[in-house]
Amino acid sequence: MASMSSVARCHHPTSVLAPLRRSSSASIPARAVPVPVVAKATASCRSFGGWRWPPSIRGGGRAVAESGARAASSVTDDNAGGIGIADFYTGKNILITGGTGFVAKVLVEKILRTNPTIGKIYIMVKAKDAQTALERLQKEVLDTELFKSLEEIHGKDYESFVASKLIPVVGNVRDPGVGIAIELAKEITEEVDIIVNMAANTTFDERYDVAIDTNTLGPLRLMCFAHRFKRLKLFLHLSTAYVMNNGPRRGVVLEEPLYLGEHQNAVLLDIEAEMKLAFDDSTRQLKRPAASFHKEMRDLGTQRANLHGWPDTYVFTKAMGEMVINATRGQIPVVTMRPSIIESTLKDPFPGWIQGNRVMDPSILYYGKGQMSYFLADPDCVLDVVPVDVVVNAMVAAMAKHGGATATVPGSCLYHVTSSTTNPMAASDLGRYMYQHFSRWPLVDKAGRPILVQPPSALGSMEELVRYVQRDMEEGGNAEDMPPSLQRERRRLHAMAMEKQLLHLSRVYEPYTFCGGRFDSANTEALFAEMSAQEREMFQFDVRSIDWMDYITNVHIPGLRKHVLKGRGDQHAVSGAAS
Repeated sequence: MASMSSVARCHHPTSVLAPLRRSSSASIPARAVPVPVVAKATASCRSFGGWRWPPSIRGGGRAVAESGARAASSVTDDNAGGIGIADFYTGKNILITGGTGFVAKVLVEKILRTNPTIGKIYIMVKAKDAQTALERLQKEVLDTELFKSLEEIHGKDYESFVASKLIPVVGNVRDPGVGIAIELAKEITEEVDIIVNMAANTTFDERYDVAIDTNTLGPLRLMCFAHRFKRLKLFLHLSTAYVMNNGPRRGVVLEEPLYLGEHQNAVLLDIEAEMKLAFDDSTRQLKRPAASFHKEMRDLGTQRANLHGWPDTYVFTKAMGEMVINATRGQIPVVTMRPSIIESTLKDPFPGWIQGNRVMDPSILYYGKGQMSYFLADPDCVLDVVPVDVVVNAMVAAMAKHGGATATVPGSCLYHVTSSTTNPMAASDLGRYMYQHFSRWPLVDKAGRPILVQPPSALGSMEELVRYVQRDMEEGGNAEDMPPSLQRERRRLHAMAMEKQLLHLSRVYEPYTFCGGRFDSANTEALFAEMSAQEREMFQFDVRSIDWMDYITNVHIPGLRKHVLKGRGDQHAVSGAAS
């Protein structure tokens, strides 16, 4: 049977959000004009279950958001002293959630390498005890190739340096009080200057209860914890640009905040009701087989997201997470970073490093293996891609700007770390780059023969894709060199599983390969303009400088082959920056 743990950890979520019934009334239209009220933090944030919403939120008011840097700063040769990144991080202590994730690893490595005078970095890790957390930090973070450059810099002092900076913290944003032990929580609340929230469930079609628990309630629990901090200067939340992919958006999507109850469709978004629906249904799971229950909860998430105008459970629950942060931050300064599709490093600490299959990568690898030469996509659709080190550099700069002594507080600002308006890459461009790479450096099959690829085709509908996939499977099943019956049956089952996976991925990614919106990044451009020449060199995040053909063919795909395929299918070393 399915586990009840996700429900138990929630600590009566709907009771916490009872005031939302009053703030999410039918009188608040979608895209209502913000009311200029800054919510005052309450003193009742002793526990997650005891959280009281600020009066302005209970009445439907909205917190003011700074426009950020909408008016771009003037750029001089070196822009004077810049933001002051190096000075800002000296002695600062940071709490990072989602500490073993892809972006978090790159952020930790970057800060340690470029700002060795940083104080302590508390890294929250899901673990049963402190020893297990330490082991996870060592194995999943420090022992990765990503940290080799840092190790070379410090030599024999590397271990002592890292030990003096990184503090593993047993915790989980799905637990009451984010699961941190009392004594350590007290230390953190007294010492930490910046919270960086990167804990997220990024599965697009995750179970609705699990996604809400992590992506919506998780930020709420963490913000509740943040109100106990004595010296907190900034709460940085890593979101996604696609929270704005709600409804039939076309043209430029501005860097605007999401407010409580905001929606595109006629159906009112009541976050309390969504949580009640998710968790009430979870309590009935013991009456159903686990597999059936999991599918029902995945389908429920997609249905609720679509009902309110979002394409999938992931971006819907992330959008609600932004809403509850804006509603409960009170006087805490908040920066929200919204990157688009995050892929491998462009150059820092070295080109092509990646962890796992990201959004584009299953399709790229299926194509390279000769298993798929067509894709469900509008060839003119802009695939908004950004390398992970570009995202991290923007985060480092934003923290220094908004957490510094001259920052305007209280306030909030958000940044789209995106490429679609300033340096767009179309789906047809990606197809051409894939063909160029695998034509020159093909993968090989089990017999050592090069796998020849054809120029990829873009298909305009799911029905057309289904026909192509089924045709290829039938042709593969009629091959003259098929092995004896048992092996033939195994191959047939494998082909069926592959067909199911291809169609599933295509359905999941369809909203992104037919997306009509392009993300404005004026705030991010203005932030870059404020930096000194030295800061821009060390923390480069100007996406205009990216050559997409070079990045895809010589950096990203070689990185996939090295770090994801682990060299499988390579007859010889692949030329390129990541080899």
